[in-house]
Amino acid sequence: MRAPEGSVLERLAGAPISWGVCEVPGWGVMLPPERVLAEMRGLGLLGSELGALGYLGDEPQQIYDLLARFGLGAVGGFVPVPGLYDKSLRAGAEDAAERAASLLSGAGGTYFVTAAVVDEGWSEPFEPSPGQWDDFAEGLDMVDRVCARYGLRQVLHPHVGTLVERARHIDAVLDRSDVAFCLDTGHFSIGGADPVSFAQRHGDRVELVHLKDVDLSLAPAVIEHKTSLLEGTRAGLFRPLGRGSVDIAGTVRALEAAGYRGWYVFEQDTTIDEAVAGGADPAGEVRASIEYLRGAL
Repeated sequence: MRAPEGSVLERLAGAPISWGVCEVPGWGVMLPPERVLAEMRGLGLLGSELGALGYLGDEPQQIYDLLARFGLGAVGGFVPVPGLYDKSLRAGAEDAAERAASLLSGAGGTYFVTAAVVDEGWSEPFEPSPGQWDDFAEGLDMVDRVCARYGLRQVLHPHVGTLVERARHIDAVLDRSDVAFCLDTGHFSIGGADPVSFAQRHGDRVELVHLKDVDLSLAPAVIEHKTSLLEGTRAGLFRPLGRGSVDIAGTVRALEAAGYRGWYVFEQDTTIDEAVAGGADPAGEVRASIEYLRGAL
């Protein structure tokens, strides 16, 4: 589902991770899909990413029908693709991409959001050599070809814990590939990249946006892998829009000035512990972010 025409506030979508739904073992309580989707629609959101693959169902039609029941369309999905840096691992990476693309396309999605993980176990990333970056660019081309077969658009998501997590890694990709990007204001900022500057300089490369704010005082331990992303999230790394360190309004203005007309997805990492699950109100934080955008823009 592509974004409708209209203002920023008419192009807002959600993601289950903002309701604590994540595929990482031990992340926390996964709220029922019916509650999550009903709260998204109640907030006026028009689309949703699929979250952890399998959360909304294992069959494309099942996912499509579930979203439609709540008046939502599928924006796309976050897909960890292992081994893109190594030609010898290319066949496995292509198989993973093919399986995810089939599900996303059949569910009505548009965007294949690539997370360049080292392996399926999300091993700690390393610093690729120039040759590995060249192979990585070829791997992205392979994913583009897979996506084209399914009518999808690949967007690369710089993300903590992947091979593209820091500003210099983003530059290495820009130097070698014409891949489109998912500009995640939180993960860009944690990795030392300025989302406003990226929007100004490379706005034509941005085809999807994830909005999240970050308490950057907690970021160094996370990006140095001294603290896990889960531990950082529990400590308050991610904040409702306008309550952290990121220039959210400036990024949105820069994107709009560059001609961006795609989705703005509230994709704020949240974890819900079992002890507080009964009183958890993740929708309240998304509502606060929407109100911030309404006031700021």
